[in-house]
Amino acid sequence: MIIRPAAEADQAAIMEIVAPVLRAGETYAIDSDLSDAAMRDYWFLPAHEVFVAEDEGVVLGTYYLQANQRGGGKHVANCGYMVSPKAQGKGIAGRMCEHSQAIAKERGFRAMQFNHVVSKNTRAVALWQKLGFAIVGTLPLAFKHPVHGYVDSYVMFKPLV
Repeated sequence: MIIRPAAEADQAAIMEIVAPVLRAGETYAIDSDLSDAAMRDYWFLPAHEVFVAEDEGVVLGTYYLQANQRGGGKHVANCGYMVSPKAQGKGIAGRMCEHSQAIAKERGFRAMQFNHVVSKNTRAVALWQKLGFAIVGTLPLAFKHPVHGYVDSYVMFKPLV
């Protein structure tokens, strides 16, 4: 498996991963009823540096890297990760997270922060903790989950220096 910057030719494969996740509305604080074009525009925002994890030419996962804030907060990175359902449980999210931290350091970021990790996304919470991220804040009932109703979200943080 390699992780590389996304190319224009990867967009369809990336959207096959991104669209179902966003439509499910269980993990990202974004409207779940966006059009395909709006979802693509979100994932490929100009501020997002998009990467893919691929194996033998098949895109298995994708992530974006961006500054979490502007101005005095621009030294902290933020990312979003998604893995194809066919490739889950194979360590791809962890490898993308490790890759994103290395790229973030190269870009001069001093830390990484995840702003809205849904508490019911227990696999992600456990993985981020395994990779050294700490829960530094709980946002009580801040996420409206389509199955569980209002649930907590976590702010997770890791210094990169």
